[in-house]
Amino acid sequence: MLSVLRVHLPSDIPIVGCELTPYVLLRRPDKTVTTDDVPESAPLDGHFLRYKWCRIQSDKKVAVCSVHPSEQATLQCLGCVKAKIPVAKSYHCSPKCFSDAWQHHRVLHDRAASAVNENGNEEEEIFGRYNSSGSGVINASLTGSASSTSLTNGSTPLYPAAVTQRSGGETWFEVGRSKTYTPTADDIGHVLKFECVIVDAETKQPVGHPNTILTSRVIPAPSPSPRRLIPVSGADMLGNLQSDGRVSSSGSFTVLSYNILSDSYASSELYSYCPSWALSWPYRRQNLLREIVGYRADIVCLQEVQNDHFEEFFAPELDKHGYQALYKRKTNEVYSGNIHTIDGCATFFRRDRFSHVKKYEVEFNKAAQSLTEVAVQTTQKKAALNRLVKDNVALIVVLEAKFSNQGADNPGKRQLLCVANTHVNVPQELKDVKIWQVHTLLKGLEKIAASADIPMLVCGDFNSVPGSAPHSLLAMGKVDPMHADLLVDPLAILRPHSKLTHQLPLVSAYSSFLRGVGLGLEQQRRRMDPTTNEPLFTNCTRDFIGTLDYILYTADSLTVESLLELLDEDSLRKDTALPSPEWSSDHIALLAEFRCVPRPRR
Repeated sequence: MLSVLRVHLPSDIPIVGCELTPYVLLRRPDKTVTTDDVPESAPLDGHFLRYKWCRIQSDKKVAVCSVHPSEQATLQCLGCVKAKIPVAKSYHCSPKCFSDAWQHHRVLHDRAASAVNENGNEEEEIFGRYNSSGSGVINASLTGSASSTSLTNGSTPLYPAAVTQRSGGETWFEVGRSKTYTPTADDIGHVLKFECVIVDAETKQPVGHPNTILTSRVIPAPSPSPRRLIPVSGADMLGNLQSDGRVSSSGSFTVLSYNILSDSYASSELYSYCPSWALSWPYRRQNLLREIVGYRADIVCLQEVQNDHFEEFFAPELDKHGYQALYKRKTNEVYSGNIHTIDGCATFFRRDRFSHVKKYEVEFNKAAQSLTEVAVQTTQKKAALNRLVKDNVALIVVLEAKFSNQGADNPGKRQLLCVANTHVNVPQELKDVKIWQVHTLLKGLEKIAASADIPMLVCGDFNSVPGSAPHSLLAMGKVDPMHADLLVDPLAILRPHSKLTHQLPLVSAYSSFLRGVGLGLEQQRRRMDPTTNEPLFTNCTRDFIGTLDYILYTADSLTVESLLELLDEDSLRKDTALPSPEWSSDHIALLAEFRCVPRPRR
């Protein structure tokens, strides 16, 4: 007979919006063990599994700490209440917690105060909004908010609540009847109970005792301070909000570049400082999606997107928000794991703003094979391929804009745009390979530029810090022959050094923070390195903090209108690194608003 051997949950803490999928280990009648579901529609040996989720609601109201969501709150910031900041952000578990978090917490108050302009109108941020001002007063006594008893949960159909009274002032509300359950705001502060029982397919009656498991209290999904779009072109205010909430002006468009940290790399060994529940993929994917959708970019370039996550999650989810998806998986000559979990580059664009014209796929492994055939001695070919073949790729997409900002002298002219998305994931000691891959990509883009009058964007994680040879090649168009990075070249693939050039007028978008004029730029300039014209960091872990990610553009055909504000130490919780409960990657997203400009007449 079918029997349940074990039931447990993979995550310690249930989070609002993060699907819970219990692990149910079964023994079949033939004594084999499985984790496959046995639904009523396909019974096994006359039996199937029935599931139920309940919320255990106590008479005692509970609120959770906004900094340590696994802890019960004892303090509430009255300044947040007065400012109408989301109530979940006002709770703290101790006076020390509030004191330690004040440097970060006060940003919420400052934002709330600045969100009301001189006319009393609220200014929208790139995602999230606050609408009043307040001070940092705390209240030592705390009462939680009441929970609603409405039954709504994702794909689970609505049905009347089954209520069972328990002793000790606790009530069980039935909230789900499927194997999975996604906690809602009504569940915050409450314990959930999962019940699994074997049922006779003929009589529909339970067989034996149900297997149950209790969760810890449900916590709200942590939300970071919103990041604003800062004008750099001399405008006096933030970009106009369109009816759907996007920040852009007529004829401009926004581009997002973001390494989202593949689940296959997000190990607890590498990121031991991040709570296990915040490192789990079910949580991170929802948090990443919320962030990406919140930016409302017209073009989205993501790196480290696993093949299965692209097909099963990002492509269908972003399709709901009006995006068309293109993907290039890394090659797998070096990679030895599951082919479905290998990562790659994904580019999305809004169907109402652009149409797809052409796609180019760059496989650096193929370029390495071609190079070794013509430039490496036969005796060195195997060693050369071992050094050069790293499975990296680039995805190049040509789009046509469905909007126009062409002048009267070019009525009806097609506005094309070329967008390159890459991840140069090469060990730091292989400096020659990294430079060669960047040079190979740029030479490919030069060929496209020679065949069409087309603005270009180059986005990605180049794993190269500002001032390195790859960065110099990208942003300066050449590499100093005396650059220290060029000393590592055992295959002589970088010689002569004079060939390490390109003719694309590429400029790093974020350098506009140092050149631009506009409100709010002084704060952003403090987050920039004036010696390299790049952000102080785009990657922040316990072992490394620095800039690895860039958005570059052809300055003769595009101009930067605004940039997504950079993070600084105040934007990250005290003593933390990335990823964190608030930010689900070890990289930060970069976003720039561009406008096409007529090329100079030649």
